[in-house]
Amino acid sequence: MAAGQSEEWSMPKVEIYTRDYCGYCTRAKSLLGSKGLDFVEYNASRQSDHRAAMMKRSGRSTFPQVFIDNRHIGGSDELAAFARSGELDALIKTT
Repeated sequence: MAAGQSEEWSMPKVEIYTRDYCGYCTRAKSLLGSKGLDFVEYNASRQSDHRAAMMKRSGRSTFPQVFIDNRHIGGSDELAAFARSGELDALIKTT
């Protein structure tokens, strides 16, 4: 890259379906935050239609459910495995 040029990239779109008092939700949001990722949170405890939307998109009924650029990552454990494997960092760098 030439001097004075900046690398153009954009952060991936991250969406997370959560509910109140959910430790797994807190853990997933913390992991996303530790990577410097902004995310859109859909709290199903506050809006019941979010649960139906989550189930339609993911096919799952457990919380949280995480999507990155419309790709279903899964719940908290799957997100943590995604991060441990290096795939999350790779996705962040290439987006």
